[in-house]
Amino acid sequence: MKQRFLGRTGLQVSELCLGTMTFTRAGDEAAAHRVLDTFTEAGGTFIDTADMYDRGGSEEVLGRWLKGRNRDDLVIATKVWGQMGDGANDGGLSRKHILSAVEASLRRLNTEYVDLYQTHLWDATTPIEETLATLDTLVKSGKVRYLGASNLAPSQLQKSLDLASRRDWTPYVCLQPLYNLLHREVEWELAPLSAREGVGIIPWSPLDGGWLSGKYRRGMTEAPAGSRAAVRQEQENGSDDWRLRDNEETWGVVDAVVAVAEEAGRTPAQVALRWLLGRPGVTAPIIGARTVEQLTDNLGAVGWELTAEQTARLDGASARPLPYPYATLERLSNRGGS
Repeated sequence: MKQRFLGRTGLQVSELCLGTMTFTRAGDEAAAHRVLDTFTEAGGTFIDTADMYDRGGSEEVLGRWLKGRNRDDLVIATKVWGQMGDGANDGGLSRKHILSAVEASLRRLNTEYVDLYQTHLWDATTPIEETLATLDTLVKSGKVRYLGASNLAPSQLQKSLDLASRRDWTPYVCLQPLYNLLHREVEWELAPLSAREGVGIIPWSPLDGGWLSGKYRRGMTEAPAGSRAAVRQEQENGSDDWRLRDNEETWGVVDAVVAVAEEAGRTPAQVALRWLLGRPGVTAPIIGARTVEQLTDNLGAVGWELTAEQTARLDGASARPLPYPYATLERLSNRGGS
């Protein structure tokens, strides 16, 4: 597995990042540790978690695995924002919560520092100055090495970067957005902004919850058993996930991924991940695997390239009409004026 620089920093991370959100769902910690072992044996160094995943459970599973390993060989990322208790200050991005949350994450992870500390969501109830100043103190204290953000609107990311620059605070160096062949909205504004500002992109849900993994095929009338959509349907007593996605746009993308996979001698998951690995500004898609078999399939996305024709076919199948103002801006830009 190749190493890539994270944004405009000197930090190198593996080109795939292992997400740990599902580590506690099956209740099998040994299986989670086998996934971690397989990932690192394949050259993976970048691991992402969050304190709100099972209210610290995911961090604890990862922390027990970290014991006895060379900590400096790994890049550990976690997040802050989620509600971690019943108290009024047990969530969000206030100074009080961040300072408590980072200490709790360090204890659960069995580490003295976090390589990448990310805000999980925008907190509209806390002044951004309070959040960024607090995060800066964590970097200066040595408890955190780099800062990142997840799920920000373009204006929120730009405001955060500009403010950090003006106040000489540590800036965000990476963004964790939803980005895959079925969700390319990042390309409208966030990706160009990130490239301009030197912010690396580490997409979450690169297989869109399994829709690009090969489990779903045209002609199905319901989600396959065991899939996230099927589990959500059962847990939520009738989720709209299937109804919202069962349309020509979705199946057109799925058809293209399956066709390219058959042509390339790869699996659909490997093709979808390979496409994302080739997008401008992307550092490392975050893959999630509950089993070693799923992880091994995903790891097959590295070490090869799509042809230009295959990439163009996937681009075309997943392209969507741009909304205003992006369509107007693109049209006027291509014409050189109004």
